[in-house]
Amino acid sequence: MSTATEIIDNLTDDPRRRAPLVIGGEDFASVTETVCRVPEAKKTPLLWYAAFALSGSIALYFVALIGYLVFTGIGVWGNNSPVFWAFDITNFVFWIGIGHAGTLISAILFLFRQKWRTSINRFSEAMTIFAVICALIFPGIHVGRIWLAYWLSPYPNQMSVWPNFRSPLLWDVFAVSTYFTVSLMFWYLGMIPDLATLRDRATTKLRYFLYGTFALGWRGSARQWHVYERAYLLLAGLSTPLVVSVHSVVSTDFAVAQLPGWHSTILPPYFVAGAIFSGFAMVVTLLVPARKIFGLENLVTVRHLDNMNKIILATGSMVGYAYFIEFFMAWYSGNPYEWFAAMNRAAGPYAPLYWLMVFCNVLVPQLFWFKKWRTTPALMLIVAVLVNVGMWLERFVIIVVSLSRDFLPSSWSMYYPTWVDISMLIGSFGLFFTFFLLFVRFLPMVAMAEVKGVMKKKDEV
Repeated sequence: MSTATEIIDNLTDDPRRRAPLVIGGEDFASVTETVCRVPEAKKTPLLWYAAFALSGSIALYFVALIGYLVFTGIGVWGNNSPVFWAFDITNFVFWIGIGHAGTLISAILFLFRQKWRTSINRFSEAMTIFAVICALIFPGIHVGRIWLAYWLSPYPNQMSVWPNFRSPLLWDVFAVSTYFTVSLMFWYLGMIPDLATLRDRATTKLRYFLYGTFALGWRGSARQWHVYERAYLLLAGLSTPLVVSVHSVVSTDFAVAQLPGWHSTILPPYFVAGAIFSGFAMVVTLLVPARKIFGLENLVTVRHLDNMNKIILATGSMVGYAYFIEFFMAWYSGNPYEWFAAMNRAAGPYAPLYWLMVFCNVLVPQLFWFKKWRTTPALMLIVAVLVNVGMWLERFVIIVVSLSRDFLPSSWSMYYPTWVDISMLIGSFGLFFTFFLLFVRFLPMVAMAEVKGVMKKKDEV
C-alpha cells in the first residue's frame, strides 16, 4: 500500500519530485565502488591529514583544558552568582540538539517508509553519536568534583547515598544515556552488512580481521536478513519516542524551575522543534562539503538536500512561532516578572545577541521558500551555518539572560565568558570533527545495503 508521499509523488507534474534517489546511471556494483573507495584508499588524501591535524590539535587542547579545570576548579569559567549555568550547560543543550536529526532521519523516516533517507541516514547517525559524546562531557565537568560523578548512578552502597529521583538533572542522566545507547546500537546494527562488504573486499590481513570482527560473521543469508530487519525495526521503534522524550526531559531542567523565562510549558515542544532544526542544519553543514569532496553526488542528490531544507524551513517556522508565543504569554498572563524577563531579552544588555538569534533562526531559514536556495549547495551551506550559530545563541539567551536578572535586583550580575569558556566551546567542535573525520576515513559513509534496496533494477527502468 502506497504512502501519502508516494501518491503525491506519482500525481505531481513536477519532474524533480519524481527524480530517482540515485542518479548518474549507478548500478549495484558502482554504488559499492563509490562508497568503498574512501575507506579502501591506499593513500590517505593530504586534505584529510590537514583537517585531522587541525581538529585533532584542537581536541587535544580541549582535553588539556578539562585537566586544567579539574585541577584548578570551575572558577576558571566566568560563572558567577546568579549565573551558575553558562557556557557549560549552553554547550550541553546545543550538542544534545545536534544529535536529534540522526535518530529522526534513521528511525522516524524509516517507520514512515520514506526512501529518501537511505543515502543520508548513516551520516546523520554518526553525527548523533559524536554530538552526544561532546554533550555528555559538559555536565560531567560542571559538577566540579568530577571524581564523584559516579554518585549519580543509583547503585547499592555502604553510605546509603541515593540520587534524588525528583530532580530533573537526574532525569537528564537516564534520558541522555539511554538515547546514546540506543542510537549507538542503531548505528552499529545498520553498518553490519556494509562492514561485511568491506571485509570481503579487504586486501590486508589487518583490515580483514578488523572488519570481520565487527561484521559479526555476517554472510547475507536469508535468515540473517530476516533477523536483521526485525531487529532494525525494533530499534527504530525504540528510538522514535526517544527523539521526543530526550529533549523534552532536557527542557524540564528549566520548565520546572520558578525562574521567569524558564517556567513555561512551551519549552518541551519548543526544545524538540529546535533540536530537529539545529540537527538537520548540522547534517547539511557536513554533508554538502563531504558529497563534493568524496564524489557522492550521484548517491546524495539534490533531492535529498531539498527535502532536508524543507524540514529546516518547517522547524524554523515552529521556532519562530515559539518566540512569538513567549512574548504573547508573558503579556497575556499579566505576570510582571514574566513580562520583564521577555523584555529583558529583547531590550536588555544582551539584546544584540537576542536579535542576532532571531535573524539566524527565524529570518534566514525563510530563504528556503525559494527553490534556488534549497537546491544550490553553496547557498544552503550558508543558511545551515547561520542556523547553527543562531541555535547556540538561543540556548545562551535562555540560560544566561534569564539567570543574570532574576527576582531581586540586588543579585543581578552580568556574565562575561573567560578564555577558558570560549576555548572549551571551540575545543568541543574540534573533538566532534576529529570523530567525524575518523568516521569518513575508515567506515562507509553511505548505507550501501539500504541504497541498493531503493534502487530500480535495470529491467524495471
